[in-house]
Amino acid sequence: MKLSGAEEELMNFLWDLKKAYLKDLLEKYPEPKPALTTISTLLKRMQDKNFVDYESEGKARLYFPLVSKEAYFGKHLQGLIKNFFNDSPAQFASFFATETSLTEAQLQELKSMIDDQLNRKK
Repeated sequence: MKLSGAEEELMNFLWDLKKAYLKDLLEKYPEPKPALTTISTLLKRMQDKNFVDYESEGKARLYFPLVSKEAYFGKHLQGLIKNFFNDSPAQFASFFATETSLTEAQLQELKSMIDDQLNRKK
């Protein structure tokens, strides 16, 4: 399942904070800040999608993510590869290496990471 842009922004705040009350999440927003009811609505939708949950502490709710940032991004990236690169990680890697402005040092770093992964698979 995918998050909307507004939900992703809020989820990023929650990933950064790990656990947060509504007021903590509101503080993370730049001006002009959204209404508390807007944030509450987003949290409810995200809870319905099983991305967040909360613990009750008196009348307050302490929200926390149920999905890690890495897991969400991994699923998102898999969708991009499937939908835009004919389900070919090689086409994605080729596009990434040729169509971005990576320096030689950054490409060497990526090559080193790939070499490390290949060595672990042996």
